[in-house]
Amino acid sequence: MNKTFLVTGGAGFIGSAVVRHLINDTPHKVVNVDKLTYAGNLASLRCIAQSPRHHFAQVDICDAAALAALFAQYQPDVVMHLAAESHVDRSIDGPGEFIQTNIVGTYTLLEAARSYWSTLSAEKKAGFRFHHISTDEVYGDLHGSADLFTETTPYAPSSPYSASKAGSDHLVRAWLRTFGLPTLVTNCSNNYGPYHFPEKLIPLMILNALAGKSLPVYGDGKQIRDWLYVEDHARALVTVATQGIVGETYNIGGHNEMQNIDVVHTLCNLLEQLAPNKPAGITNYSELITYVTDRPGHDVRYAIDAGKIQRELGWVPQETFESGLKKTVQWYLANPSWWQAILDGSYQQLSR
Repeated sequence: MNKTFLVTGGAGFIGSAVVRHLINDTPHKVVNVDKLTYAGNLASLRCIAQSPRHHFAQVDICDAAALAALFAQYQPDVVMHLAAESHVDRSIDGPGEFIQTNIVGTYTLLEAARSYWSTLSAEKKAGFRFHHISTDEVYGDLHGSADLFTETTPYAPSSPYSASKAGSDHLVRAWLRTFGLPTLVTNCSNNYGPYHFPEKLIPLMILNALAGKSLPVYGDGKQIRDWLYVEDHARALVTVATQGIVGETYNIGGHNEMQNIDVVHTLCNLLEQLAPNKPAGITNYSELITYVTDRPGHDVRYAIDAGKIQRELGWVPQETFESGLKKTVQWYLANPSWWQAILDGSYQQLSR
C-alpha cells in the first residue's frame, strides 16, 4: 500500500538519502520538512526535486502551528524524524541550539503528531508510525571493553550533542508509554557517503587532501568508530518504518570498526589511485596528516551489534567499508559543484 511519509530533516545528509530512496525505489509519497540550517542543502535533492511524489516545506520543527498545518494538509501515515543538530564539535561550542532543536523540537513534533493521530479513524490510527532516528553516541564509550552496543545498553552520553539525542529518545518512548503514540527508535553508527557535509571526518579529509591542506586528526587517532554507508542506512530506516514493531528499538551498524587514523590512511591511499595529480609540493597525500589536540570528552570506541535488525527484519548492509569508501571518494571527485557551493557558501542561496 502506498503511504505518505513526513520526513523531517530531509535536506540533510541522512535525510536526503532517505528521501531519494523513497522516491527512487518505492511508490510512496514524501513530505520533506527542513528548516534549511547550514547543514540543509536542496542541491542534495535535485535528482528527485521534480517528482510529483515529493513535496518540500521549509519549516522549523519548533514551529507548532506550521507542523499542525502540514499534518492537516498532507495526512501522513508515517513520520520519520531525522531533523537534528548533529555535530559534536558544534555542540561543545554552542550547546543551546542542540537543546532547542533536538529536545524542544522533538517534543513539538511529538505533540503535533499526537494531536493529528488522535483524530484518525481506528484503521488509520493503527497503521500510523512515528519513527525517531537517533545515534549510537547516546550509549557513551566502549573504551576498554570488547563489547558491542545493543538495544539494551544503558545510556551514558558524553557530549552536549549525545545528551540532547538521549533526551529526545526518552521523550519518544514516553509518548508511547503515556499516550499510546505508536513510536519506534533506531540508533545508528557513524554514517558516510555522498552528499556528506564537509565538516565531518571523511569528506573533510577528502576535500582538504585535494586542496593540499592539512588533514587534522584528533589526539592519537586511535578512536574507533563503526562506519555505515548512508544508502544502506536509508534502506534500513525505511524497513524499520514500514516493518518494525511498535515500541521496539533497532540498532543499525555497518560491521566496520576502524580507527580514525586508519580511515584517514585508507582515504589517502584511495586518492593516490583515483586522484594521482596532487596539489603542488605534495608527494604523498599521507604527508598532510597532522595530529591536533583531542576533542574534550572524546569517546574512544563505538561499535554496534546490528544482529536484531538482521534477525527480525532481514536487513544487512550491502556495502563493505572498502566498497562504500571508494564510492564516496569517486562521488566527491565527480561532483565538485556540489561541495564547492558549500565551501563558498553559495548553496545557502537555494533556501531563499
